[in-house]
Amino acid sequence: MSFEIFNLNPKVLSGVRAQGYIDPTPIQAQSIPAVMEGRDLIGLAQTGTGKTAAFVLPVLHRLMEFPRGRVNALIVSPTRELAEQTCENINVLGKYTGLRAISIYGGVGADAQLRGIRRGSEVIVACPGRLLDHVLKGNLDLSHVEVLIIDEADRMFDMGFLPDIRTIVKCLTKPRQTLLFSATMPPDIRKLVLEVLRDPVEVKIGHAAPVESVSHALYPVKPHLKTPLLKELLRTSDTDSVIVFARTKHRVERVAQQLQRSGYKVAALQGDMSQWQRQEAMDGFRSGSLKILVATDIAARGLDILSITHVINYDMPDTTDAYTHRIGRTGRVNNTGEAYTLVTNEDKEMIRALERIFKKPLETRQLEGFDYSAEAAIPSDAMPTRTQYGRTRPGVRNDRQPAQNSRPRSSNPERRPTNGVNPPKSGSTSMNQISKSEGISSERKSPSPARKPYFRRESMSAR
Repeated sequence: MSFEIFNLNPKVLSGVRAQGYIDPTPIQAQSIPAVMEGRDLIGLAQTGTGKTAAFVLPVLHRLMEFPRGRVNALIVSPTRELAEQTCENINVLGKYTGLRAISIYGGVGADAQLRGIRRGSEVIVACPGRLLDHVLKGNLDLSHVEVLIIDEADRMFDMGFLPDIRTIVKCLTKPRQTLLFSATMPPDIRKLVLEVLRDPVEVKIGHAAPVESVSHALYPVKPHLKTPLLKELLRTSDTDSVIVFARTKHRVERVAQQLQRSGYKVAALQGDMSQWQRQEAMDGFRSGSLKILVATDIAARGLDILSITHVINYDMPDTTDAYTHRIGRTGRVNNTGEAYTLVTNEDKEMIRALERIFKKPLETRQLEGFDYSAEAAIPSDAMPTRTQYGRTRPGVRNDRQPAQNSRPRSSNPERRPTNGVNPPKSGSTSMNQISKSEGISSERKSPSPARKPYFRRESMSAR
């Protein structure tokens, strides 16, 4: 089957050919005819299946019939990155149509977006919050919208956007075609479908399992060896572009810095970055000048780069859906990909959950030549300090000077009492031994409340 079978407008078809699209994916083959007929549609498809083109192409075809210079199609996206990606796809596939698309989202100044609105764009791709800001200020007229597309509806639900979606729908005053795409269909999304769609066609493609074009491998490792193992995997694997997913913003920054020190061309992507920093990271990764992107789940959806050969989960995601979306960044549109996951003992439950989806055990690998028995290294700037019993405690700096009025400490740790009870001798850790050495019965292991501590307040604060 080729794209010619859909009888798309010749100018739209020219954009398809310019992008080198040959055969439609299953979600495209089943969705495009229904959308071209004007039917409402629910598209249930995992990430990486060509979902964006499944609604972009028939919408461009339909918009060729409507007047220019006004908003005829509205696409609502959960994240800035997805909005930018969708807008770029529209402008690339529709470059011969004369139709214009702009993206609207928060985190940047509204002036440039306002200028784009005033120039007249036929397609708006927007995040809910900034879209409503423009509508409520009278900057944006949605009275001519013919097609509404709600993209990544389950992600909208996760981010708490459903009330905003309902408000946006109320702003659309004329009958319209509505398309809703989602990877999952929780009850709240099903309720939204009943509210805003009319007799929809439902297309369901590969809904439960991750994409089959990606191979999966687990690498068991101790937590402190994750970064050394990651570096070895990058060194020994035949990679092009790689996304490394970590659980927290802090860890993303730390891993990116460690890889950069090892000579890799790396960008970080996490939610605390400004919009221009995020855009700079994405542009460098898309262009290939940066080969590795270390990111939180903010990059798990909407990132469509065909050159991504590997996804590495530095941290196991919290849900099977999150795993599906992460690894969907590779193996896209007839390409193959590799998904590596660094796992610890804490990830056993999630591994079992994934294996229930795959209906088979996941492959477990060990990297040949890697030292899995290495101990955690003590940072070079860590200075050992004495505990109250004279033992050293690594990894803690103690630069504070003792107070002038504090009692000097004995050089012999066995002679330094603590709260009126002498500490045990070296090597002794048993409370019974402490009790016996002080003549304290097993029923009374603490000093009398009337007994005052040995140290003065000034001495304790100095410590």
